[in-house]
Amino acid sequence: MSDAFFHITHENKDSLARTGILHLPHGVVHTPVFMPVGTKGTVKAVSRESLEEIGFEIILANTYHLYLRPGTGLVREAGGLHGFTRWERNFLTDSGGFQVFSLSALRKFNSEGVTFRSDIDGSKHFFTPENVVQAQADLNSDIQMQLDICSGWGVERKEAERALRITSDWANRAVAEWKKQQEAGYKGVLFPIVQGNFFEDLRKESAEFVSSLDTPGLAIGGLSVGEPPEEFARMLRHTVQFITRDKPRYVMGIGTPQYIFEAVGDGIDMFDCVQPTRIARHGMYFTRKGMLSIKQKRFEKDWNPIDPECRCPVCRTYSRAYLRHIFREQEILSSILASYHNLYFLHDMMNGIRAAIAEDRFEQFRADFLGRFESGAV
Repeated sequence: MSDAFFHITHENKDSLARTGILHLPHGVVHTPVFMPVGTKGTVKAVSRESLEEIGFEIILANTYHLYLRPGTGLVREAGGLHGFTRWERNFLTDSGGFQVFSLSALRKFNSEGVTFRSDIDGSKHFFTPENVVQAQADLNSDIQMQLDICSGWGVERKEAERALRITSDWANRAVAEWKKQQEAGYKGVLFPIVQGNFFEDLRKESAEFVSSLDTPGLAIGGLSVGEPPEEFARMLRHTVQFITRDKPRYVMGIGTPQYIFEAVGDGIDMFDCVQPTRIARHGMYFTRKGMLSIKQKRFEKDWNPIDPECRCPVCRTYSRAYLRHIFREQEILSSILASYHNLYFLHDMMNGIRAAIAEDRFEQFRADFLGRFESGAV
């Protein structure tokens, strides 16, 4: 199945970086790819038309939030997420596991599933590996994730072992349910998730187990959860060596240039994060010379664009002075423009990364890009 679903188009000579193509129900996706997060069926402050204009081929939505409101049954009636949102390209849906397990005071889990109370109205719900697959089939996800347990940075080994044991069992149950949904006509695919916290032997065990499952791709979870950057890099490099190379690899929850370059260099194909649009709402912009906080007084009479090298409509049209003004006045347009720019920046960076891999100059491109980005010269 994975041969038809994903094929590698080029492997870089000086790293594990590779380019590839995912063949999904709503079009192809070129990898490595950054996926914007539309948690509740919308990327905050960014329209469907803008996402298409930038060139994104896949975005995320979250099962937990859509299950609670408006309800996955209603979305199914609308024709799935594509009919409901009118985004006609691909959707990846997170299982909601991370959100549920973030509600430490509102949930309890055992081997069967997890009971939790809604953060909206306190109502009680129960997620199992099977009904989460069913919910994502209702959403008509192009890629769906298994329900898993994400244990946090710094937990003791006993807790990590229990979380991994349950996650592995849930992966088997999710795969079985996914195959039933496929027999019923569902076209999307399922990715199981590697866990194991920050214990090398548990990571190895989980990576080898997940690689052996009959699924088209897989995800690496439990990273970027508060650990130091060097620990993220170390554990990612350790984990990747035990994962089959012929399946697409997805690291969940990373969205800064430093983390993305690290992941691509380790052979990761997919990643997502809310960070680019979240920081945009706080007046933070990506530029090729580092992060720019538009709230600073030094931009009060600065008629230059956010990034003179950027070709997005925001940089072609507006000055730093104007963008500072609308941010200070708390105009909605500030969030719209900053979010557009930040997503454009990352999409353009990914285009550059794919070109560099294809030309066997990824490591040089990484050094040049991060050298400027981390210079603080903005």
